Amino acid sequence: MHCIDTDREGYLKDLSDWSADVAVQLAESESLTLTDNHWEVIHLIRDFYMKYKISPTMRVLVRQVRDKLGVEKGRSFHLLTLFPDNPLKRLSKIAGLPKPPNCD
Repeated sequence: MHCIDTDREGYLKDLSDWSADVAVQLAESESLTLTDNHWEVIHLIRDFYMKYKISPTMRVLVRQVRDKLGVEKGRSFHLLTLFPDNPLKRLSKIAGLPKPPNCD
């Protein structure tokens, strides 16, 4: 494990520092162990961010997951199961993205 430069909330200071290994470290700091289900959503949100240069809202994220991964996974409950408490905030952090607006 190498040292990751994060802000006081645990978000990467330099988004280019992100890698799969960094994601694992960030997930561990959130007491999460990443599974294939986590990874498919991580890649989805990263692709969205790279395309639009902004993090999706929760509603848009749920729609994206539903469109790309199917109806069963495209539910808020599925995301809450994977990333408890605040899925968008935790997912963005682990995916190496900036803190989403309105996520305090």
